[in-house]
Amino acid sequence: MTVDAGPDRNHRPVLLVEAVAALAIKSDGAYVDATFGRGGHSRAILARLGASGRLLALDRDPDAVAAARAIADARLVARHAPFSQLAEECAAAGFASVDGVLFDLGVSSPQLDSTERGFSFRRDAPLDMRMDTTRGETAAQWLARAAEADIREVVKRYGEERFAGAIAKAIVAARAREPLVTTGQLAAIVAAAVRTREPGQDPATRTFQALRIHINRELEELSLALPQALALLAPGGRLAVISFHSLEDRIVKHFMRDRARPEDRLPRDLPVRAADLPPAQLRIIGKPVRPGSDEIAANPRARSAILRVAEKLH
Repeated sequence: MTVDAGPDRNHRPVLLVEAVAALAIKSDGAYVDATFGRGGHSRAILARLGASGRLLALDRDPDAVAAARAIADARLVARHAPFSQLAEECAAAGFASVDGVLFDLGVSSPQLDSTERGFSFRRDAPLDMRMDTTRGETAAQWLARAAEADIREVVKRYGEERFAGAIAKAIVAARAREPLVTTGQLAAIVAAAVRTREPGQDPATRTFQALRIHINRELEELSLALPQALALLAPGGRLAVISFHSLEDRIVKHFMRDRARPEDRLPRDLPVRAADLPPAQLRIIGKPVRPGSDEIAANPRARSAILRVAEKLH
């Protein structure tokens, strides 16, 4: 069946072949692409579905939703929603259970490349960083009101930045002189506050990552979405998650491990017979998958990606 190639042919979905293969697509199955982006994974899923198959695509980015709704395919339902509302959106779209759920986490290439979105420190732009530009607080608004201790904690926790204290102090001092409203301003402040950095990494990398994660509640969204995905999966259904940094991958890894080995969720040394243990809900499929050298050479942003897959048992 022919599937619309879409307008954004230059966008490279990460681990496309591996992720779609991991879903073990059934011709008449029902699937969720919880992070449509520009639809690379969705189009590959549609290409494997038969006439009675169905795909629900979610994204909180209005541009991504517009791209999804431009695909002329009756099997595809597109919704403007964060994946923390997965269960609600599936119910609204008539997906009582599904055969697979795919998450491709983090920021997309179009978001990074769109100057006005403010995700990148490489171009001067409004300091926005919202994945959903229709609601919520921008990074500039949060930085204007946040206490120095809160800025320090966010940069340290989500950016794993050892100079978080110096960065937070510099931001507070800078905003007292003038409003902090552009990515260029923030990148310059951070560069002056960070004493050393790993070779090849911009001083602002960790701070921008931390603010983006905080503004979009990315880790909270993921923690809310994974149990909903498990509940929606039919027995034998697959959960596939592509992560791009250690914080989100840790959440995914622990979620899959805990539900594949229920004893890990019990207090240590608790005397429980094996027969009384709750049954495992998931079976982990294979080892974590990383992009090969050819994919990384073609798309350097793929270098940190990791795919984890699990199958629902009952």
